This record gives sequence, structure tokens and C-alpha cells, in this order.
Amino acid sequence: MEKKLSFKQTILLFSLIFGMFFGAGNLIFPVHLGQLAGAAYGPATFGFLLSSVLLPLLALVALALTKSESVFDLIKPLGHYPAMLFLIALHLCLGPMIVLPRTATVAYSLSFANWLPKNQQQLGLVIFAAIFFIAVLWASFQGQKLTALIGQYLNPIFLVMLALIFILALVAPMGSLHQVVSTDYQSQPIAKSFIEGYNTIDAMAALSFGVTIVSAIHQLGIRQPANVAKAIMKTGALSMAVLALVYVGLILLGVTSLAHMGVSDNGAVALSNITVYYFGRFGQAFLAVMGTLAVFTTAMGVGASFAFDIHRMFPKVPYKGWLSIAALLSFLMATLGLDTIIAWATPVLVFLYPIGMVTVLLNLLAPVIGRQPLVYRLTIGVTLIPALLDGLTAAPFAGDLGGLVAGGGHQGWYQQYFLGAAAGFGWVLPAVLTLIVALILQRYLQQRTAS
Repeated sequence: MEKKLSFKQTILLFSLIFGMFFGAGNLIFPVHLGQLAGAAYGPATFGFLLSSVLLPLLALVALALTKSESVFDLIKPLGHYPAMLFLIALHLCLGPMIVLPRTATVAYSLSFANWLPKNQQQLGLVIFAAIFFIAVLWASFQGQKLTALIGQYLNPIFLVMLALIFILALVAPMGSLHQVVSTDYQSQPIAKSFIEGYNTIDAMAALSFGVTIVSAIHQLGIRQPANVAKAIMKTGALSMAVLALVYVGLILLGVTSLAHMGVSDNGAVALSNITVYYFGRFGQAFLAVMGTLAVFTTAMGVGASFAFDIHRMFPKVPYKGWLSIAALLSFLMATLGLDTIIAWATPVLVFLYPIGMVTVLLNLLAPVIGRQPLVYRLTIGVTLIPALLDGLTAAPFAGDLGGLVAGGGHQGWYQQYFLGAAAGFGWVLPAVLTLIVALILQRYLQQRTAS
């Protein structure tokens, strides 16, 4: 009979899962959300936790329930080529298009951006990003020793520093929680912060990291699918609970910081200013070093995951070749700057997230409804249309689309006629109705075939 997870193994897996999720976006977006939400921090925190904590947990549960080992397994009923397209799009977002360049820009915002004059910021970013990705590439070629060193010792030191800031914020808060609410959060703060949670990309990462988590559980001697599923749910829930506490602390920091500073351009600037408030210039320097090392390990892990999976799909290019391509593309994207990356990442994530959420929902329901290709193809196929329109609504060029979507201070045709579209959830009703119709159609076809 196979042994259950010991306490030590549970902590080990928790550390692995938490470490994979805790990256650049997890630091900067909650702080900025707190500054924007102000006194509306309660509903804003609730919405943010739904998308940045609950959704990733549900994705891990879906992996467990279906005994899948990767996102490809989850979406396989859709068909081989559509599943490959989704996998490629997912890895481009988690890799060189969004997450990887964001690691360099966050590290720069926490460090040299604070010390260079304004007219040298762009040049400084280009030089920093080049050195950052050359170092990531070199370290990735060295194997796992450096990653283990940073992950085991330096990341915990960084988390201890965050804990100290949280304690100081409780003992000597920068101000009250009754701060000005920005325009975006004066109405529908839950919906707004839910979509803001997309920027952490945690739900998408949960789908991608599944193979790593399953492999780690196998290495601990647990191989029976039922026991693997229990281990994923147990350690995943623990990891997400701790991540939620970190998010709440960062959001409250952002809210109270408004008593001494205005809303920052982004969360990296806000976190840096808060650190200076509590620890002075030494604290800022410490944050620069530790924050850079924290996102450095994220960059190594994300780059390796991208290169490994893309190499499996396109083996003619070697693993190190894909790693080098990822580093080059990430450098080019990073030179655009953190604010630009966030602005262009949002519409992509608003498009991809509904597809990911529907995929998770279908797999959560799999023990009841099965994993029928017809149901997957119809439901996800219909979801694509409003998801694309939601993505266009969030795009910087939305106002130039001739009234199709919201932009330029007016509601578009899509927002007027699709329930929930004005809040960014136009895909929900079509997805649910199509799922019901697809299940009825599937049952009819099965009965007709049986007779």
C-alpha cells in the first residue's frame, strides 16, 4: 500500500508550488490595486482573490480530478491542433511575450530606475534588460544548482523582508484605510479587481505548472492517481491560502500608502516608495537586490518551462535554442517598459482567461458530464467570440474600432447588447448556455446511436 504524504513532504511540495506562483506580478499588482481601490479595498480584495487565488486552485483541482499531467491533457478533447494552439498561446504569454519581459522590467523598476535621471531611463532599461537576460541564459545553462541556491535561501529572505513590512504596517500604519477611491473602482469594484487579477497570470500558470507538480509528487514515491490528486489538492490549497495572505497584506499596504504619496504609475514604483518610507535608502537598496533575485529565479523557471514544452512540439530546434530565442524575444519586449507591457498584456489576458476558465469548468464537471469532444468544441468555440470582443475592449486601440466595443468614453454595440459585457464578462452567459445546449445535443446523439 502506497504511503501518504508526510508532514515534511507536504511542506516541500507547498514550497515548490508557492515558489512557482510567487513572481513579479504577485508583488506589483496587489500594491497598485490597493492604491487604486482606496476605501473600496474590501470588495476589490474579494474580486482580486477570486481570480488570482481561487481560479488557480480550481485549475489545480481540475488537474487532480481528471488525473491530467499537463494542460494539453486538460484540453485534449478539443482536438490535437486546437489544443496545440492553446498551449503555444499559453506559453507565449507565460514566456517571452508577458511574464519573462515583466521580470526584467520589475527588477529594473525596483533598482536602477530609482537612481537614474529621467532622461537616461530608457537607455538604462535597455542595458539592464540585456545584462539580465544574458545572466538568465547563462544561469539556465548551468543546470539547477544556482536555482536551488536562490530558491532555498534567498527567496525566503525576501519573503521575511515582506513579512517585516507587513508587521510594521500593522504596528505603525502609513495612514488609515479610508482613502480616496479612484474612478475605476467607484462602481463595480469586484468586477474591476477580478479582471485586474488576470495580470498575475496565476490561473494560466496553474495549468502550465501541472506537469512539474505531478512529476515532483511522483518523485516522492506517490504514483497512484487518486493519491496524486489528493496531494495536489492538499498542498495546492495550502499554497493558495498563504498566497492570499500575501496579497491581502500588499493590498492594504497600497491603501495606507495613499496617506503619504499619490497613486504610482505601477506597483513596482509603489512598493519601492513604501520600502523607502519604512526602511529608508538602505531598504530600497535591499529591495532592489532581493527583488531582482526573486524575479531572476522566476525568469529561469519560466524560460525553462517554455523551452521544454516548445521543444517537445518542435524538436528540430534544440532545447537551448528555444531558451536563447525566449531570452532574445523577452529582451526586445522588455525594452518597451513595464507600463507598456502591462497595457498590451491586458487585452491578451482578457481574451485567454475565459478560454482557460471554461476549460477548467469543463474538467471540474468531467466526473459528472464526461469529457466529450462535442461538448468541449461547442462550448469553447462559442466562448471564443465574446472573449475576443472582451479582449478588443481592453486594447489601447479600442476607441478606433468604430463603435463595435467600448472606447473613447462610450459603450459599443457589444456592451449594449451582451449581458455582462460592460463589466468584462460578456462571455459568461454564452458559455453557460452553450454548455447546456451541447450536453442536451450530446445526450440526444448518444440515445440515437444506442437505438
